Amino acid sequence: MKKWLVSFLTLALIVVLAACGSKPNNSSSDAAGESTDKPAAAETVTLTVGATAKPHAEILKHIQPALEKEGVKLVIKEFSDYVQPNVQTFQKQLDANFFQHQPYLDNENKQRKMDLVPVVGVHLEPLGAYSKKVKSADEIPDGATVGIPNDATNGGRALSLLAKQGLITLKDPNKVESTVKDITANPKNLKIKEVDAAMLPRQLSEFDLAVINTNYALEASLDPTKDALFIEGKDSPYVNILVARPDNKDSDAIKKLAAALTSDDVKKFIEDTYKGAVIPAF
Repeated sequence: MKKWLVSFLTLALIVVLAACGSKPNNSSSDAAGESTDKPAAAETVTLTVGATAKPHAEILKHIQPALEKEGVKLVIKEFSDYVQPNVQTFQKQLDANFFQHQPYLDNENKQRKMDLVPVVGVHLEPLGAYSKKVKSADEIPDGATVGIPNDATNGGRALSLLAKQGLITLKDPNKVESTVKDITANPKNLKIKEVDAAMLPRQLSEFDLAVINTNYALEASLDPTKDALFIEGKDSPYVNILVARPDNKDSDAIKKLAAALTSDDVKKFIEDTYKGAVIPAF
């Protein structure tokens, strides 16, 4: 009898101690029975965007902190040419790019069988004509050598700019794809040479006149508002755009990037930084 009583009391003590040692799962409920789990932090999404250095990469760097707060880590890959940003976006090495206008994109899609799409227009970079040998269009001598970009759309754009100055006449001055073969009159017998756009600032001293894209002019410390002999007007249709692929253009991250690029903050940054050399297009 005593042994049975001792065994019973020992078992009861073990049950009581086990009950006292258990703790409520505070991670799942509180005293009121409500969940106290903390929501998981939003996952940061990385966007890799290709851009030329000025002004595109500078604008992207300006919005990096704001995008970081919205859960988007913006990685900027700089390029010195106009071909690889599109190729790498198409091949999914980049998520998007920011360096070109719509006519150039249309031509690249056609020539390289790509299907890249515009997301939003951001700014305009007026194309300008520069010289280290003359100070005005009137001083351009007969037989002058003129450098223009060798890509299809910017080459036609440069020829249109020369035509508006009366230096040449084109079959259709508004045709984006105009080439030197479309020149119908050349009263000064200009020798027009097509050169890679990025090389024109470096070779400026070799020409009497060179028509240079603003991004490359800025990289060469040329001020389009002061140094250009003549320049496109604000009515130019060549707005620079953010470009993505059909499969990601509507993603939340791309939408956040597009919104940041067309914010009041970016508009002020462009106006304060480039002082008319780059013009907001929104």
